[in-house]
Amino acid sequence: MVRTVGTIARGIRTPIIKKGDDLVSIVVDSLLKAAASENFQIRDNDVLGITESLLARAQGNYASIDAISKDIKNKFPSTIGLVFPILSRNRFSLILKGIISSGRKVVLLLSYPSDEVGNHLMDIDKMDELDINPYTDVLTESDYRRLFGDKVLHPFTAVDYVDIYKNIGKDNIEIIFSNNPKTILDYTKDVLVANVHERQRTKRILKNAGANIVLGLDDILNSSIDGSGYNPDYGLLGSNLATSTELKLFPRDCQTFVEKVQARIKEETGKHVEVMIYGDGAFKDPVGKIWELADPVVSPGYTKGLEGTPNELKLKYIVDTELSNLSGEEVADAVRKKINNKESNVVKENDSLGTTPRRLTDLLGSLCDLVSGSGDKGTPVVLVQGYFDNYASS
Repeated sequence: MVRTVGTIARGIRTPIIKKGDDLVSIVVDSLLKAAASENFQIRDNDVLGITESLLARAQGNYASIDAISKDIKNKFPSTIGLVFPILSRNRFSLILKGIISSGRKVVLLLSYPSDEVGNHLMDIDKMDELDINPYTDVLTESDYRRLFGDKVLHPFTAVDYVDIYKNIGKDNIEIIFSNNPKTILDYTKDVLVANVHERQRTKRILKNAGANIVLGLDDILNSSIDGSGYNPDYGLLGSNLATSTELKLFPRDCQTFVEKVQARIKEETGKHVEVMIYGDGAFKDPVGKIWELADPVVSPGYTKGLEGTPNELKLKYIVDTELSNLSGEEVADAVRKKINNKESNVVKENDSLGTTPRRLTDLLGSLCDLVSGSGDKGTPVVLVQGYFDNYASS
């Protein structure tokens, strides 16, 4: 029988996870229960994605405002220049509360017209009308309000992030707007870099410009404070609001975990399944212009079979060029032959034009993130089948 289905992604329901739970057993048991209930088979080269929050919760990887405050006190003696944070109640508001509670004055430098992931502080057309040059112009908070109004609401959340951050800092925060990180050195030489994906470049620029202390959010809570959670690689990056006083941090020891899950599935089913931890997907919303990826990476841990990028041919290009004189089963057979004979790396060939040269973990993590959602679906584990198959697969 001719195969009629390609890639399938299934959200897998699990119990509610709490600190100390045996997550390896829970994930594998949930997968096997779903397979029995829905009558599908686990196959070699399936991909199992587990959301990062599930692992972090099982680890109890949480930290309080007080832990953030204490680490800030340990690392900054006085005024802190806080550079380029994401505009987010979920991602940054509690971090800011922890920094403010340290008693250090904060000079908050915001990029404009948007933050690193596309949350806008101002209407870009209005910015153009006002002849503001985002490459050179520095705005104070009073400049910002005079030019753009007392309330500048985010199109999706309907909140004014400048107002939120100002209210958190009260009299202990000063807000300025510039896209040049060196602007902060006019206020203080001690800087905490808060952007995510460009943090290493921002740190380098500031160090070369004569900054004194240059740390990033990845350097805060990179070790435990009085028994708190921590992340040795990412610190506060990838954290989320858990309660009004506590953050859930990005999970630790992800590589060990995925390898344990892979081994357990092999024991239970005899199948070799690839396993990954995933967080935010790496895609951009075309309407809101927001890049989804607020985590430092899409996947902080994955098994070896998920290394690399796809090696695919562009079927429509081949069919419209060298196989244009064929039709019906002849063209199907020719396509299968072409796929079976492709080289180990076709990325530089015309036959691959238009394929997606992104890392497998970024592609699969985005798929898993969309399937599991970020709300109440209750499917924090995703099984992807047939992802590595192609038109020639039986």
